[in-house]
Amino acid sequence: MLPRLLLLICAPLCEPADLLLIVSPSHPTEGSPVTLTCKMPSLRSSDAQFQFCFFRDAQALGPGWSSSPKLQIANMWKEDSGSYWCEAQTMASKVLRSWRSQINVHRVPVADVSLETQPPGGQVMEGDRLVLICSVAMGTGDITFLWYKGAIGLNLQTKTQRSLTAEYEIPTARESDAEQYYCVAENGYGPRPSGLVSITVRIPVSRPILMLRAPRAQAVVGDVLKLHCEALRGSHPILYWFYHEDVILGSSSAPSGGGASFNLSLTAEHSGNYSCEANNGLGAQRSEEVTLNFTGRRSTRDPLRSLPSPVPQEFPYLNSPTPGQLQPTYENEPREQSVAVHGRQQHSSEQKAQKPWGHIWRTRFP
Repeated sequence: MLPRLLLLICAPLCEPADLLLIVSPSHPTEGSPVTLTCKMPSLRSSDAQFQFCFFRDAQALGPGWSSSPKLQIANMWKEDSGSYWCEAQTMASKVLRSWRSQINVHRVPVADVSLETQPPGGQVMEGDRLVLICSVAMGTGDITFLWYKGAIGLNLQTKTQRSLTAEYEIPTARESDAEQYYCVAENGYGPRPSGLVSITVRIPVSRPILMLRAPRAQAVVGDVLKLHCEALRGSHPILYWFYHEDVILGSSSAPSGGGASFNLSLTAEHSGNYSCEANNGLGAQRSEEVTLNFTGRRSTRDPLRSLPSPVPQEFPYLNSPTPGQLQPTYENEPREQSVAVHGRQQHSSEQKAQKPWGHIWRTRFP
């Protein structure tokens, strides 16, 4: 043990002899394997009892002394560059040393940086996991990856690792995560950015609200009833379906906001319950029911028929988005009339100048 320790200490002082160090490949790149061979051109079969050791910058490599004249290095990195040599020890403890060989490990700059998403296509459901995967087609050594949000470049995360890919995770995607993203990779030769990737957060529709609009307070046969359905939340486009007693009346699509409407010419069979459904491909939601009751055709003596109103009137019938309180009732109040004006109650005596005739219908929810 002591002679071996002395040899390690004295290795740089040993005189070169008929010993060669062969490096293959001679110009390695990062991440590639290298084989070191300690060769004695004048070695005879009777000289087989040799021990070999390989060195880099005065540091023994691998297992130290062994009977094998070869040393396999699985991966060479930039920091492995240096001065290499080998030594051979005879049975008589004579030490031979090769000439030094300078090995420079070459780093490959990063190239072809790309950003991909999981799930693919840049679309994710609200509440689901979103992963931004930054990749390089080539590049060696420690690579630093950076992720940015928006065109102005808000830095989200930075990772340095010896890999061609790295991931940035958003555990729970929200509506505010809908934005453009890009990543940057660099390994000492300057940053290389990816292209922009747009992320869309898909939001299921909320329960829609149905409103019925009639041209008068008491709808009659022949009137045109306007059904308006709107989901206050959800990704567009949204397809709306309209129902009377669970029978489909028709459908309408809303490519942006504002809901959709459907016009219905009333017949005697159209009394009953109305509802609507919203669907944007992420699940359908049905509104509460709205009940509309009316009788036969309007009388010719109806003052609403003979006296035109100075202001066109619409009478809305709303469903309640809250479970319970499902069916509104409608009351005729021909005498003591009360309507809301800018948040206050105005009695009929204040409105005689504007409405000297007719009936005001007020919608009540029990």
